[in-house]
Amino acid sequence: MKKIKNKLFYVYSLLLYFILAAAAFVLSVMFLELDVRSFFISKFAAIIPGVSNNAVVIVYDQTSQNKLGKFQTKYIAELLDYFYTYNKNPKVIGVDAMIDFEPVPELLNLINKSDNIVLGFTPAQHTTEKQNPDYIKKFALNVTNNSVNFDTKLTGISKIHKSVLDKSKNIASVAIHNEKDKGTVFASTNIVKINDNYFASLPLKMFMVANKTNELSINEDYIIIDKLNLKIPHNRIKENIIQTNLRYYAPTIGAKGVKRDYTHLEISAYDIITLYRKLKTGQKLTEREKNLHNNIFNQNSAIFIGEFTDGPSTDFLISPLSSRHPGVDVQATTYSNIENNEYIYNIGILGKLITIFIIGFLTFFCVFRFNFIKSLALVLLIDILFFGISAISACLGCIFDFITPIAIQLVTLIFGYSFKFISENRNKEKIKQAMGKYLSKDIMQNVVSNIDDLKLGGKRAVVTVLFSDIRGFTSLSEKMTAEEVSVILNEYFAEMEPIITKYNGVINKFIGDAVMAIFGEPIQDINHPQNAVKCAYEMLKKVEYLREKWIFEGKPKIEIGVGINTGEVFIGNIGTETRMEYTVIGDTVNLASRIESYNKVYKTNLLVSSSTYSYIADIADVIKINEVQIRGKAKKMNIYEVLRIDKNH
Repeated sequence: MKKIKNKLFYVYSLLLYFILAAAAFVLSVMFLELDVRSFFISKFAAIIPGVSNNAVVIVYDQTSQNKLGKFQTKYIAELLDYFYTYNKNPKVIGVDAMIDFEPVPELLNLINKSDNIVLGFTPAQHTTEKQNPDYIKKFALNVTNNSVNFDTKLTGISKIHKSVLDKSKNIASVAIHNEKDKGTVFASTNIVKINDNYFASLPLKMFMVANKTNELSINEDYIIIDKLNLKIPHNRIKENIIQTNLRYYAPTIGAKGVKRDYTHLEISAYDIITLYRKLKTGQKLTEREKNLHNNIFNQNSAIFIGEFTDGPSTDFLISPLSSRHPGVDVQATTYSNIENNEYIYNIGILGKLITIFIIGFLTFFCVFRFNFIKSLALVLLIDILFFGISAISACLGCIFDFITPIAIQLVTLIFGYSFKFISENRNKEKIKQAMGKYLSKDIMQNVVSNIDDLKLGGKRAVVTVLFSDIRGFTSLSEKMTAEEVSVILNEYFAEMEPIITKYNGVINKFIGDAVMAIFGEPIQDINHPQNAVKCAYEMLKKVEYLREKWIFEGKPKIEIGVGINTGEVFIGNIGTETRMEYTVIGDTVNLASRIESYNKVYKTNLLVSSSTYSYIADIADVIKINEVQIRGKAKKMNIYEVLRIDKNH
């Protein structure tokens, strides 16, 4: 039964650990992991845009709004005409704005005659006739090979006027899907599926237009632009969309070293519109305008046009870098990722499980192998190393789930120390129960209470020592087998032990068939002489009962003699530093033993010394035995036979 209980204890403990670990896993993933992921991306994974980063953001900012008023399609037309007429360097221009109303004619004319302009739309489930799948099919990607066909609920597009659709050469999705719980954008939506057709995101479409291709293939791991032999990893195929983890760039630094909202070169739309109007009217340009016109844009530039003002309705997103990250800059980030082949990679579910297992195992090992302080120090070292590995990995573009293993490690620590504490207490209790069969429970309790201060030595104290012995046991044992002797002794001692305990006595040792008990220590009892005599008297009564019982069972008749003495002794730990015994020594002990032996001489059962008699004179009827020569004593002394005890005391 005990073995079954032990097994159940371990089974239930393991089950509890897995439940707590699962709860920590779920809670950390739901409430903490994304924030920690943002930290590692912003502090370690974000890279400084290099000279090869050709994406440029032209933003209709607060300055533009203050100078020109609300963002209108005529301003988009002026920006596009600047590049079409006066600055033909950019490879491609993307408009991160949804033109869902009739635009100015100049804009329609420009998008009709330009091949490198990409306009945005929003995927939708409910569409008008001009936005249905059959009409927009001409803008779809040419997917030459696809091994990840998936269902979609999208049936068309919205947020783009039918006149724009009629004139456009290229349109693309400007939708960016964020994490639902935090709203943080960790991935770019590169492909959207509408019915049976696939449409590119604005950055992907701009990249393909810049490289004069519309063909790609899709497999389980990559979006492949066959013409360029370019592989864009995707690790998130959700309903309707295919996503790729974004590798963000470090924010640009503005005046006085203040970080800006943008991670790409950003130019106010007002500056470009002012420059355009001066060129169109032949006005003289300032040096700054000349530099802007001649040196900023090159033949590899990808221009993103969008809006970002201080108003509440402006186009901004939550990213690992900022809670107000301009949406047009996130689109530019996606383009730069594709152009420079810079992405964030996850370690995957297998990597997560391996990480959790390694950290959990090392934590368990530390908890159960080392003491509390050392194990905590080692666990802290593990966390520091894991943080360093995670930071280095983030710098290389691979993000670990950091907080989930730490959360499970915390559960492991709490559970491990709790389990260790409970197990040690269970083991201690088992040891106490086992040692209690060899030592008195009171001596055991004294040892346990001073477990941290065990040493040789003790103290002097006045106690009462009781010796009892079975008459003629040696001759009796010669007539019986060892097994029969042990049965008799075990039953005898089993009856004596509770009587001694009842009167606050402590069994110091069993010596063959003899019992040595101490009264007054370690159990404090001012009436220890009286209790010792009462105990001896009850022991004799119990032996009478056993004698009759054993005669009936065919066992030998036994009698015992008891000797009691009260006096000062040395009590404490005797022996060596590696092997101790809690006992009493002194003349008082020797005298009690010798007094017991006189029971054989005087044919008595219970003898006490004069020092003990002085404490029990008023509760016992005795016979005085005068001038007994005690072995080892130069002078004769009186001893007393106890005949009966007054039960009223």
